[in-house]
Amino acid sequence: MTTAAPSLFPVPEARAGTGAGRRAVARPRWELPSLAGLLIATAVLLLWDLGSSGYANSFYSAAVQAGSESWKAFFFGSSDAGNSITVDKPPAALWPMMLSVRLFGLGAWQILVPQALMGVATTGVLYAAVRRQFGPGAALLSGAAFALTPVAALMFRFNNPDALLTLLLTVTVYCVLRALDGARTKWLVWAGVAVGLAFLTKTLQAFVILPPLALLYAVCAPTGLRRRLGQLLLAGLAMVVAGGWWVAIVELWPASSRPYIGGSQNNSFLELTLGYNGLGRINGNETGSVGGGGRGGGGGGGGWGETGIDRLFSGNIGGQIAWLLPAALVLLVAGLVITWRARRATDSLDGMARAAFLAWGGSLLITAVVFSYMQGIFHEYYTVALAPFVAAVIGMGVAVLWEERGAAAAAITLSGTLALTAVWSFVLLGRATGYLPWLRWAVLVGGLLAAAALPFAARAGRRMLQATAALGVAAALAGPFAYCLTTVSTAHTGSIVTAGPAVAGGRGGPGGMMGGPGGPGEMLQGGPGGPGGPGGAQQGGTLPQGAAPQGRDGRGGMPQGQGVPGGAVAGRGGERFGGGQGGPGGPGGLLNGARVSAEAKKALTTDADDYTWAAAAIGSQNAASYQLASGAPVMPIGGFNGSDPSPTLEQFQTYVRDGKIHWFIGQGGTTGGSTGGAEGGMPGGGGRGGPGGGAGTAIETWVKATFKATTVGGATFYDLTAPTT
Repeated sequence: MTTAAPSLFPVPEARAGTGAGRRAVARPRWELPSLAGLLIATAVLLLWDLGSSGYANSFYSAAVQAGSESWKAFFFGSSDAGNSITVDKPPAALWPMMLSVRLFGLGAWQILVPQALMGVATTGVLYAAVRRQFGPGAALLSGAAFALTPVAALMFRFNNPDALLTLLLTVTVYCVLRALDGARTKWLVWAGVAVGLAFLTKTLQAFVILPPLALLYAVCAPTGLRRRLGQLLLAGLAMVVAGGWWVAIVELWPASSRPYIGGSQNNSFLELTLGYNGLGRINGNETGSVGGGGRGGGGGGGGWGETGIDRLFSGNIGGQIAWLLPAALVLLVAGLVITWRARRATDSLDGMARAAFLAWGGSLLITAVVFSYMQGIFHEYYTVALAPFVAAVIGMGVAVLWEERGAAAAAITLSGTLALTAVWSFVLLGRATGYLPWLRWAVLVGGLLAAAALPFAARAGRRMLQATAALGVAAALAGPFAYCLTTVSTAHTGSIVTAGPAVAGGRGGPGGMMGGPGGPGEMLQGGPGGPGGPGGAQQGGTLPQGAAPQGRDGRGGMPQGQGVPGGAVAGRGGERFGGGQGGPGGPGGLLNGARVSAEAKKALTTDADDYTWAAAAIGSQNAASYQLASGAPVMPIGGFNGSDPSPTLEQFQTYVRDGKIHWFIGQGGTTGGSTGGAEGGMPGGGGRGGPGGGAGTAIETWVKATFKATTVGGATFYDLTAPTT
């Protein structure tokens, strides 16, 4: 690699007397102010109007509320303080939010601020990782590319587990690179700890990046083979301890005195991990999920869209993550070609640079392949896990090509990559009908002009070169930046959310719903808990000017704010699937909760301390809405899928006989409830389908036959303390 570099991308040089594997970059005066600006801007982006989403995904918010009131619920990740059932994930992602609510009280900001801070932390870790081998300019570019990834702007303002998972995956790659630089055991052990904690966040997804990272260390670490393998075994042990201690306690804890493991069919976390939440996501055999893969549909993706190498570029998914993905793939190849002449070991500057490309690029490729071909449940927001990998490769690739720009091949590659990015941004911006039409043309023209001028700009002087580079960066990031602004100015609620405006061909979830692929556009929904916190008004979001809600076939959905069948409220384009909200006090729908009236809240809070559960409701989203509004535990029958055998009819009858449940909240004659998991699923209706799904139906039938129905604020309540006979 060329040793002389322009100040735009200062290149690390070996520090004299410390060995070639240790680098130091003299900090230019602009670095610290620029880094501070990057982190502050990221924080502003993620914290802006954060409370507008209310409780966001009320399924997880209810668990946060429960954990803030009960340490047992905190440990297990229970959906309710009565500890009837857990969420269908391990609880690590809930713990920071639970602690926040314990300290500052229940509210939207208290739940979501920890998520936003994780986004800032991820940006910082990514900066530190890229800077070590490629300097502050490349690190700033990587940090900006990550912060302006639309799906990152979405998920670090939302309360799904993906925020913590993305942070921990970034930390893992950082630690592996630190370990490679000198074969340092401590850093490899920390990488194992990060993976273990990621497992406690979203189970087997944490292991996706392990193969390329372990292989990289085994081959390239600058030490003997025996020591390399020993270090990997030690890191594996750290991973097992960090991720296995909680699993061991849960599996050894008597099932009779702990909550049911949500999402499993046999009350086993190991079953959940290896089945519905693990291998089932790959092969589509998701026991307990009425939806799952293999439900027909082209390309083998069943109800979750077509699989294939183009999956991440198609439909609504492209606008979430793919803005810089083509450029990242080109730059990955270019970076490896430039650095490949280094020795195998990482005891040289070029060797560490190549290792960085292999680490970030390997993580990018294997995650992209898994997402592209997984047969089970897949949603657009999963792609946030790709964001740090894409951003790192972008910063590193631009840095090495800029450094080598004196060579014709490097200059042409850099220019061509910029042109490709401009054209691809033009395509993505065109998918949202009527969305900022001037921007797509500005991006195209600006990007192509910068690409054409870049090979010749150096001859015109330093200022011209810098101006051309600035125009190219602006053109590359303008599209995702606009999507980010649309995302942060829009409320996001429910279980399935997407960033940016609604687009033609947006998928939002499994096929076959509301008419199936090519059928009528899905209805849109608002969500529980407005800015006011518990019991807040339901709300939809605001669509960008000129962008109408779209169905799967690209036709317009319901107008914003217009009521739809079942009392659903039209929300933003990303929160699709019908029947999201009932009328005042009405039942919830497929992937969101119910509106809770003042009368229902009063009924639930009256004498609530005399019962373990103030009420029981079929489906976790329905139960979560009533629990968040009232502050009293509400038992979710059947868990999120509605298919969990928790509780059985006999168990429920025992709870009622022992006076532990006050009310049963009926379905109001609908087929409400939720199936398909905390991240969305297929309609099956309130525990009526799937293995174990008959429990909810049996309980509701018994309640209707045994207790008298009462209308409370538009909802059907049954007083379980007053049988009719």
